[in-house]
Amino acid sequence: MARGTRPTGTSGLARSRQIVMKILLAAVLCLCLASAWADHHDGHSDVPDRCLGLEMDAVTVSEEGTPFFFKGRYLFKGFHGKAELVKDSFPELDDDNHHLDHIDAAFRMHYENSTDHDHIYFFLDDKVYAYYKHKLEDGFPKAISEVFPGIPDHLDAAVVCPAPDCEENEVIFFKEHEIYHYHVGNKKVEHREFKTMPNCTSAFRYMEHYYCFHGHQFSKFDAKDGEVHGRYPKEARDFFMRCSNYSEDTDIVERERCSHVHLDAITSDDAGNLYAFRGHHFLFRDGNNDTVKADAIENSFKELHSEVDAVFSYEDHLYMMKDDHLYLYKVSEPHTLLDGYPKSVKEVMGLEGPIDAAFVCQDDHIAHIIKGDHIYDVELKGSSHTATNERPLSLIKKVDAAMCDPHGVRVVVGNHFYHFDSLLLFVAGKNIPEQHRVSMDLFGCDH
Repeated sequence: MARGTRPTGTSGLARSRQIVMKILLAAVLCLCLASAWADHHDGHSDVPDRCLGLEMDAVTVSEEGTPFFFKGRYLFKGFHGKAELVKDSFPELDDDNHHLDHIDAAFRMHYENSTDHDHIYFFLDDKVYAYYKHKLEDGFPKAISEVFPGIPDHLDAAVVCPAPDCEENEVIFFKEHEIYHYHVGNKKVEHREFKTMPNCTSAFRYMEHYYCFHGHQFSKFDAKDGEVHGRYPKEARDFFMRCSNYSEDTDIVERERCSHVHLDAITSDDAGNLYAFRGHHFLFRDGNNDTVKADAIENSFKELHSEVDAVFSYEDHLYMMKDDHLYLYKVSEPHTLLDGYPKSVKEVMGLEGPIDAAFVCQDDHIAHIIKGDHIYDVELKGSSHTATNERPLSLIKKVDAAMCDPHGVRVVVGNHFYHFDSLLLFVAGKNIPEQHRVSMDLFGCDH
């Protein structure tokens, strides 16, 4: 064999290895491209962010009363939280036979004497889907003309309208400039003209008011004649979403007073001033004249920044809890964090954080701590704080915020609150009291 010449067998083996490596690399590249295409095809790329100012395709309320906002193949549940795929909740809307582009309209039928009470209807092109308890009803989807005769295909929006808001129990359908009032009882259809309303891309009834969404704005309207009263349109993110950044035109006081997003925490101090926290902001209602101010949490409580879990007032101090930390502020201008804080919630309250709600009643020295569906007592006068007297809540199993004042205990659930005359009635009562609206009855919002 000549010097410098490699054996033929070794050279062939090397070339074979190179070929195999190229094939493997090509296969990996194909798999990566296929995965990327699949992600795009399934809607996993470019997931929508509602805080960027989306135009929603449809809005409705679930059987449990939770607002559902739809965009493309995605669903936002409630006023905060990330997008999730529609097919995870309503699989037939986006299956192997029909890949969902967007939902045209949706509403929940809410007439207790009707056979389809609490059914949710979805409109896609010329078809309608009816769900009850997240299960597709037998025989659906059907043609829109079969279920709602006289109503056109390819709708823009729909909203249910019970009497006396409308003349009878009706559903209002929107398609461009055309307005259709569908009478549920006799299936009669009336065409009406809403002159002062923009074209709705989605609509829904919430807290007995009617809202037309157009772009990332909304207008509140009268369901009978479509009249829009007041200063509209307004930014949807200000009132129906929990976002940290808003438009430059946002009136921060009106937004926080009138937002439908639930409060994170609420309390009143010894002077009767009320503090209410939501996301990155808080409301302050002056106990002397009831004027309301709003500000970013970090401007007054810079160590907290945002997202307060629970707060209570005791002896001119605000006990503020976030995750597993407790911050103790002196009520003053500015509010001052005491030395040595934050401390762990466990160290100060005797419970592991996070805490759902907490309050102290006037002239009392016991903090009532709500965690899950149980309430605990913590004696504040002693040097060692221990959570005792654990007992279950009898009426309300999920509390967002709570406070106690000379009039009793106010318990916030979603965008409503309940007033109990005493702690005992809240913890072990038999009847749940009347609902009150946080925005209207606590902060004087007119819508």
